[in-house]
Amino acid sequence: MKPRALILHATGTNRDLDAAAALTLAGAEPEIVHINQLRRKEKRWQDFQMLVIPGGFSYADALGAGRLFALDLKVYFAEAVGAFVADGKPVIGICNGFQALVKAGLLPTPQDPLAAGEKARSTLTFNASGHFECRWVRLAPRSQNCIWTRGLLEPIYCPVAHGEGNFTLAEPSYLDELRLQDQIALVYADENGSPASGAYPDNPNGSVVDIAGICNPQGNVLGLMPHPEDHVLPSQHPQRTRGNHTGSGLPLFRNGVEYALQL
Repeated sequence: MKPRALILHATGTNRDLDAAAALTLAGAEPEIVHINQLRRKEKRWQDFQMLVIPGGFSYADALGAGRLFALDLKVYFAEAVGAFVADGKPVIGICNGFQALVKAGLLPTPQDPLAAGEKARSTLTFNASGHFECRWVRLAPRSQNCIWTRGLLEPIYCPVAHGEGNFTLAEPSYLDELRLQDQIALVYADENGSPASGAYPDNPNGSVVDIAGICNPQGNVLGLMPHPEDHVLPSQHPQRTRGNHTGSGLPLFRNGVEYALQL
């Protein structure tokens, strides 16, 4: 049996096929489903064991990156997504998907989507460099609470491609909570695998304490800005002709698939 993975497509997302290829290699059975198919009940959330919100520019990033996609998640599908997360099923949001998860209040700590006036604890805002970043970066796995990064020892080398990837917190005290609950899943690192310490371009966007990805307290929902799905084959390494062959993004997806198989 292979876990079925729902790759949620909205107008403007463009990394669906990359995510599907990574999940297939990891042992899942992915299916790209347009969000309108779920609205029309042509597809059912409960038929899937994994949820992937891929990168791209959903709804042309109108009103801000991932904001309209976030409205879909927290208004139209609040109950379905809430049940998916509460059941412990693996969820991953990549780049624009990460932005949507944060702005929907699903990360870093689930918030009541209907609570009036509830202040967002975090957001992803414009890169500190002031421009779009498209480069390869190194990620150091940190969280053992996160089912996606648990047990990963080697850095992940993969590209970023975003203009609004600067992870910021509304209050400095929230950082202590993230650390206490082991929610910092991935950090930007230098070529030696050590934290980037805010140095550009190792930290490409200025995120607080080099955060590249975070999980929810339960550990089953991961959001990250870089694209591990774009380095799951040795042939994807930018220096493959010089003998660099890894595919270092694949173990992260294998973790998610293996966890889904246990449910």
